[in-house]
Amino acid sequence: MISGNFNFKKCFAVVLSLFMLAFVSELIFTPASQAQPSPKSSVRTVKRGATFHQKKFFDARHSHNRAYPARGHYYRSLPRDHRVIHYGSRRYYSTSHGVWYRPYRGLYEVIAPPIGIFVPFLPLFYTTVRVQGTPYYYANGTYYTQTPGGYVVVHPPQGEVMENPPVTDDEDEEFMDDQLFVYPSKGQTEKQRDLDRYECHQWALEQTDYDPTQISSDRSADEVQGRAEYRRAIAACLESRGYTVK
Repeated sequence: MISGNFNFKKCFAVVLSLFMLAFVSELIFTPASQAQPSPKSSVRTVKRGATFHQKKFFDARHSHNRAYPARGHYYRSLPRDHRVIHYGSRRYYSTSHGVWYRPYRGLYEVIAPPIGIFVPFLPLFYTTVRVQGTPYYYANGTYYTQTPGGYVVVHPPQGEVMENPPVTDDEDEEFMDDQLFVYPSKGQTEKQRDLDRYECHQWALEQTDYDPTQISSDRSADEVQGRAEYRRAIAACLESRGYTVK
C-alpha cells in the first residue's frame, strides 16, 4: 500500500514537472521566434525604400533643357502613360515623355533604351538636330531616327551637330513620303502590334540586307534603293499579319 502511494506521487510529480517545463519553454522561446522576422522585415523595407529617391536628371544637351527621372533608380509602379515595347524576348516600358523602364525583381528600373528598339511615336518633347544632313530626334539622353513604321533608337551621331536646323521644302517632302502608317485591321492589341512590328523589322532586315538603324549620310542610288526595298518588305510582312499599311 505504501509502495502504491509512493509510485502515484512520483508519477504525479514527473507529469507536473513536464507540464511546467513545457509551459515555461512556451513563454521563453515563442516570443523570441515571433519577434525574429520583425527586424528582417524592417531591414528589408528600409533597404528597398532607400532606392526610391525622386532624383532628377536635367538634360541640357542640345539646349533640350528638361528634367527626367535619373537612370538606375527604382519605382514600385509605372507612370500611367507608359507603353509596353517588346524587343526580342525582353519587355520594356516607355512613357510619352521618353523615360524608359525595365522590370526588375518586382520593381521598375529607369534605364537607357537598348540600341535598335522601335517605338511608334517620338517623345512629346524632343529636340531635332542634324549631323551631315541626317535628322536625329533627341530626348532624355537618347537619339531617335525615323524608320518605316516609326522610330528607332540609335547610337549618338558622330560629327558636327546642327541644333534646331531649318527644314527645307524638299527635305520636308522627303521626310513625309518616308512615313509608314500601320492600322490594325483585325483588332490586334498594343502588345501584339509591337511584337509584330519588331518581328517584321527583323524579317525585312534579313530579306533586304538593309538596316535602317545604321544611319548614313550617303544619298547614293544604292542607299535610296535599299531603304525603299526595306520599306516594301516590312509593309508586306505587316499586311500578311492583318494590318493595313499606307
